[in-house]
Amino acid sequence: MAFGYRLDATDREIGRIAIPAMGALAADPLLSLVDTALVGALGRIPLAALGINLAVFTTLFVVFNFLTYGTTAEVARHRGADDEVGAVTYALQALWMALALGVVLLVLLQATAPLIAQAMGATGEVRDPTLVYLRIRALAAIPFLIIMVGHGVFRGLKDTTTPLKIALWANGVNIALSYVLIHPVGMGIAGAAWGTVIAQLGAAAVFLRQGSQALGSPVFRFDPTAMRRMIRVSRDLFLRTLSLLSATLITTAIAARMGITVVAGHQVVREVWTLLALTLDGFAIAGQAMVGTALGARRADLAYQQTKRLLGWGVATGIVLAPIVLLLGGIAPRLFTRDMGVLVEIDQVWWFMAALLPIGGLVFIADGILMGMGDLRFLLWSTALASLGALVPIGLAALWLDGGIVGLWIGMAGLMLVRGVTCAWRLSPPGWERALAQNAL
Repeated sequence: MAFGYRLDATDREIGRIAIPAMGALAADPLLSLVDTALVGALGRIPLAALGINLAVFTTLFVVFNFLTYGTTAEVARHRGADDEVGAVTYALQALWMALALGVVLLVLLQATAPLIAQAMGATGEVRDPTLVYLRIRALAAIPFLIIMVGHGVFRGLKDTTTPLKIALWANGVNIALSYVLIHPVGMGIAGAAWGTVIAQLGAAAVFLRQGSQALGSPVFRFDPTAMRRMIRVSRDLFLRTLSLLSATLITTAIAARMGITVVAGHQVVREVWTLLALTLDGFAIAGQAMVGTALGARRADLAYQQTKRLLGWGVATGIVLAPIVLLLGGIAPRLFTRDMGVLVEIDQVWWFMAALLPIGGLVFIADGILMGMGDLRFLLWSTALASLGALVPIGLAALWLDGGIVGLWIGMAGLMLVRGVTCAWRLSPPGWERALAQNAL
């Protein structure tokens, strides 16, 4: 984006928000990547069990990312309209919802762990390590959701530096604890789970303290009116994420049925893709905060100018990352496993993952812009179309036709193409005007 353009105030603000956000967004997949590398040294069975578990927890936790995205957009809009009380009130209701949902999620995970393992194809020798990790990691349900609210509050305030610092601290704790518990102590896959749980408990405590300071020590009371507003905002975000991650979960279950080697290889590639996607998503965070603030101030012209610059930066970053990732294909996978069968599976689709990065730069940034606009119904239906109309059918076809891991990643390409086309139309001038009219902006 910078080529042929002179960096202006919009570009500088994008960088100020997006660059720290990229680091913070990479924190959770980095936790998973650390576990993948450490557990991978134990062999293919623990690695396969970890892959199944991380797919489950990604689905169960990220489906509640409306706690982050909804909070970011609403806090930004209230701040844009100089409504400080409204911003604080919305943030507090998000915290109450996180606590309630965390308790429910914890109980459900503990009660249904065997059923979840069975549904994910964790049978035979993979079953026991899958259950061990699942039951321990479930203890992080409440702190994880609190962390999500914390990220949303600070992003809405256009402060992405504080979440980055907390994420770096949590990752350091996780790396040290997981290594000690897995290897010197000899806890195996259980050590990886405990390391992550303890790190997230600490991060949640820090977010609560820092958030209270940033919001001016607010009164923690329940506000029914603000809660109803939050539920309305959250509904479409919840369903949108549910459709996307359910499709991803189904794909992992399909991989498990293709064999331990396939699901282990798919796990490594999927985790690297998630890390890269969330890194690009730093521009989406800038989009949520900047577009939400501009529209809250009734500056639709400024919001559209920011939209064009954000999309340009996202696509350009994807283009730069693609060849770098491709060149790392001979090195990076070997950080996670030494199993030659798993490495063969990874090598088949590594180039596929790299080739999807430019379109990912468009799609992930468009998501953030649409959230900042409050265009959540369109985001829901376009994502559901791509997930359930492309990824799942192609994945099932790969299973039936013995397409292996390549077939699974053809499905991923279909998902990204459908999302790219629909988002590009919505953010073109005709689609933009229609979105503004439909959302009364």
